[in-house]
Amino acid sequence: MNIAHWLARSASLSPDRAALFIGNQCFADYGGFDSCARDVASGLATRGVKAGDRVAIFMSNHPDWLIGLYGILYAGAVAVPMNAKLHGREAAFILDDSGAALCLTDERHAEALKGAGVTCGCIAPRALMQGTGTGAIAHRDQSDLAWLFYTSGTTGTPKGVMITHGMLQAMALSYGVDVDHVSGEDTAIYAAPLSHGAGLYNFMHVQAGARHVCPASGGFDGTEILDLAAHFGRCHMFAAPTMVKRLTTVAVAAGRKGEGLRTVVYAGGPMYTADIIAAVDQFGPVFVQIYGQGECPMAITALSRSDVADRSHPTWETRLGSVGRAQSVVEVRIEGAEQAGQSGEIMVRGAPVMLGYWNNAEATNKTLRDGWLMTGDIGHLDAAGYLTLQDRSKDVIITGGSNVYPREVEEVLLRHPQIMEASVVGAKHDDWGEEVVAFIVGDAPTDALDALCLENIARFKRPKRYLRLDALPKNNYGKVLKTELREVVEAQKSEPPAR
Repeated sequence: MNIAHWLARSASLSPDRAALFIGNQCFADYGGFDSCARDVASGLATRGVKAGDRVAIFMSNHPDWLIGLYGILYAGAVAVPMNAKLHGREAAFILDDSGAALCLTDERHAEALKGAGVTCGCIAPRALMQGTGTGAIAHRDQSDLAWLFYTSGTTGTPKGVMITHGMLQAMALSYGVDVDHVSGEDTAIYAAPLSHGAGLYNFMHVQAGARHVCPASGGFDGTEILDLAAHFGRCHMFAAPTMVKRLTTVAVAAGRKGEGLRTVVYAGGPMYTADIIAAVDQFGPVFVQIYGQGECPMAITALSRSDVADRSHPTWETRLGSVGRAQSVVEVRIEGAEQAGQSGEIMVRGAPVMLGYWNNAEATNKTLRDGWLMTGDIGHLDAAGYLTLQDRSKDVIITGGSNVYPREVEEVLLRHPQIMEASVVGAKHDDWGEEVVAFIVGDAPTDALDALCLENIARFKRPKRYLRLDALPKNNYGKVLKTELREVVEAQKSEPPAR
C-alpha cells in the first residue's frame, strides 16, 4: 500500500480539520492539503515523472515541503529529501547519484544549486500545481521505494538508504506502540529538519489527522517553541539533545514549565544524564528517547517516558543512560555476546530495516548480513533488554544533531596547497554535543581554511578549532591514531579557540 493513502483517508474523514500551519496561522486544512498534493502529483506527471522515478526536495521547513512530499508519493515516485543546510555542491552530488528527475526547492536553495552548476530541473512545489487537485494515488507495494535517505560512511561518501512504503508503515505503527499515542487533537512542531527524523514523524500525525506546524522563524528558537506549545496544546516535537538543552535553558530563565508540550522525542546524538535530568525537572515526564539509523529509520529502540522520568527504580540512572528496549517491530542483538552485559556490535533485524544502499552492492553486502543490519555501533544489552551505546565504531561526529563525517572535511582541507596532512575529530561541547576539531600539518592561514570549507561543505561541518602539529601520530601501519588526537583535544579543552 502507498503510505500516502493515510493523507487521503484523513482528508476524506475530516476535510475541514486544520492541517498545516506557519507559526499559529493556518496554511491549509486536510482537504486543501490533499488537493494540493494531488495537484503536485498531476504536475509531476505532466513533466514526465513516472512511478519509481526519484524527485528530490531541497528546501527549508515549510508546509509546501510536506505538500511536495505527498505529491511525490501520490505520483508513485520516490522522495529524495536533502538536508537544507547542505552546500550546493553536496546537494548536487545527491541529485546526480540518485538520478533525480526533478528537484522541488525554494528560491534560496535553487540559487545554491545554480551556483553549483546543477542541471537537474528545479521548481517550487506551487509551480507544479494546475489547479485541478484531482490526481489519483499511484498503487505501490510494500516493497516499493518511497524515500531515498542519503547518509554517509566513515569515508564521507554519501550513500542512499532505500526506504520502502512498508518500512515507513512499520516505523509509524511501532511509534504508536512503543513511543507515543497520537490523536487528532495533537500538534507536531517541526523545529528540526524535515529531511530527517522530524519529517519521518509526519506520517503517524497525518494518519491521525493531527496538526503540523512549521515555526515562522524557519528553525529552532526556544521561546518560539514554548509559545507555540502554549498556543496549540498537546504538542509533539522531535529534537536533537542539544535542542533539548537549549529549550531547558530558555525555560528556566523565563520561569516557564512548557505548558502544552506533551511529548519530546530526542535522538541523533549523545544525551548527557545531567541534561535530561534537568529537562525532566523543568518540564515533567514529556521526554522519550529513541535510537535509530537511516538504515532502520527511528525504529531500533525506545526509552519510554516513564523510564526517562523514573527516579525510584534501583537502576534508574543506568537505564536513563541507555537508549531503551527494542521496538516491537525489530529484534536487537549483540554480535558475539553469549550473555547479558557483553559488548559487541549492535545488530538489528525486522520490518523497518533497509533494502540496501542505492546502486551500491558492495556497501550493502558489508552492512546487511543474513537479514541483520550491522549498525557499526558498539553496545551491550542488560538482562531486561535495555541497550546501552558505548561507542561508535565509525568516527562520525554528531554536532547539534547533524552528522559530520571527518573524511569529507579532511579531503577539503587537503585541497589547500600549504596543508600536508589533516585529521578531524570530535570534541565534547556543552551546547552542541560535539564540535569539529581539525589537526593540521602545514602553514595555511586559518582564514583561508575557513573560506575553503565554506566554499565546499555545509557551514556546520567547518572546524571550530585548528590545532597545528609537526606530524600526525600514526601506528606502524601508517594509520592516524585518532585516539591520541582526542586525548590532545581533551587536554586542551580549557584553552580558548584558535579564533
